[in-house]
Amino acid sequence: MSRIKNSFPPREELERLIDAHGHLTIRATPNAGANDIRLPADGAPAVLNVRTTVTPEDGKANDAILALLAKALGRPRSALTLVRGATARDKVVLVTR
Repeated sequence: MSRIKNSFPPREELERLIDAHGHLTIRATPNAGANDIRLPADGAPAVLNVRTTVTPEDGKANDAILALLAKALGRPRSALTLVRGATARDKVVLVTR
């Protein structure tokens, strides 16, 4: 079995998407083929696309998404809190500094 590779954009690009209140808006895609974080296209709303291979069952996908974001941002997992969207694809994450 091959290892699942993670693909992350530069940390500085991700941090630009965090608003003044520390909120980061994401669009989640569970059951993806690979773990991946994609920046929004130029001119598009500032919504980060996060893909994870984990199934959305019992909050496992949310935990995987927060772990991916923490790794990409270079912060501990405890610095991220899901504020809105626990059962939705559109989510808001609070990033403490």
